[in-house]
Amino acid sequence: MWMRGGTSKGGYFLAEDLPADTAARDAFLLRVMGSPDPRQIDGMGGSDPLTSKVAVVKKSEREGVDVDYLFLQVFVDQPIVTDSQNCGNILAGVGPFAIERGLVKAQDGTTDVRIFMENTSQLAIATISTPGGKVDYAGDARIDGVPGTASPQPIIFEDTAGSTCGALLPTGNESDMVEGVEVTMIDNGMPCVVMSAADMGITGDETPEELEANDALRARLEAIRLKCGPLMNLGDVSEKSVPKMTMVSPAKHGGCISTRTFIPHRVHKAIGVLGAVSAGTACMLKSGPAARIAAIPDGNPKTLSVEHPTGEFSVVATLDDKGELVSAGVLRTARKLMDGVVFA
Repeated sequence: MWMRGGTSKGGYFLAEDLPADTAARDAFLLRVMGSPDPRQIDGMGGSDPLTSKVAVVKKSEREGVDVDYLFLQVFVDQPIVTDSQNCGNILAGVGPFAIERGLVKAQDGTTDVRIFMENTSQLAIATISTPGGKVDYAGDARIDGVPGTASPQPIIFEDTAGSTCGALLPTGNESDMVEGVEVTMIDNGMPCVVMSAADMGITGDETPEELEANDALRARLEAIRLKCGPLMNLGDVSEKSVPKMTMVSPAKHGGCISTRTFIPHRVHKAIGVLGAVSAGTACMLKSGPAARIAAIPDGNPKTLSVEHPTGEFSVVATLDDKGELVSAGVLRTARKLMDGVVFA
């Protein structure tokens, strides 16, 4: 099934329909997407990392969990398939897909689907609109980066801190100096390196196309990323899609902060779900590039509006009595695009 999940798009497969051998599976998925080729002309990919993604789903044997979800990023112009990161956008299609494929029985009204995210061993709870026991994709919810409206899908993440790097702050510091630039290395569901846009010589207002054309900036970001990889317990990241590189500047439209994110070599047209959660968490630290310029709202839970090139992404953060993050929730939408047979 091909679906849009959040601001991404990709193929959703039952695990039993894919080769059990990892190498055979990856070779198949590269053929499906048409990689490596910048146009992905010989496959289903859309010439962008955001449209070259795969969800592998199966009924879970874990207690209190409905389905297991493995996310795979298929590189566009390299013969690489990686499971080194999670994807909260593609996650938005997992609940509807699981119901459509009969892995979860739909209730009348809404159906909660408890999803174990294999990449990070964490749990997400997605609430799917199912009037009459069938998935309803139509609705009035709007998310920036996607035209039109769709059925709202609240997703709550539990215990995401350090899910890939082993700790929320893998170096133990709220900020470090790497290649002469102050950075916050953080993992609240997505490993990110957060730095000031000004420190990188940009305003933070640039379009993704302008940033991708800035060769000096890209080289400097990659040098920082390669140094941060081992410090974040990610090892050699030269062929990995993490960490993401997020440059922050003061919010321009009344939000908490403004972002421009390399993922890691192309600029995200918006921002990833878990990338937004990690960036929002960096804003709530006591120090660091994001914390210094973020406009934090009052109250608990806090709605943190993370601005990006095509709008904003609201992260709802719930804190405990010590002011530490307990859970983070987001609102996503999904749409079924095609159900059929793909050839490789």
